[in-house]
Amino acid sequence: MRTGSIPRMIRPLGLSTREAEIMTLIAEGHSNGEIATQLVLAEKTVKNHVNRIYAKLGAGSRAAAISRWRDQPVVASPFPPAEIPRN
Repeated sequence: MRTGSIPRMIRPLGLSTREAEIMTLIAEGHSNGEIATQLVLAEKTVKNHVNRIYAKLGAGSRAAAISRWRDQPVVASPFPPAEIPRN
């Protein structure tokens, strides 16, 4: 899936569409490696997005980012739930 194929949406908490997509997967409990596989990205690219997400959310950790993400008003997500098999 490419960013250009994702429907436009309100960008919650100032995140880009791709960052919101990644934050959704983080909040679902997926690792950076799983997210990279799902989105066909390098894991380093995902880490870069995660660092920008932390900065935008003012979060110092994954748990803090998830908490901030979940505290936002509910907005319909254009992203289907990830179907990444768990080991």
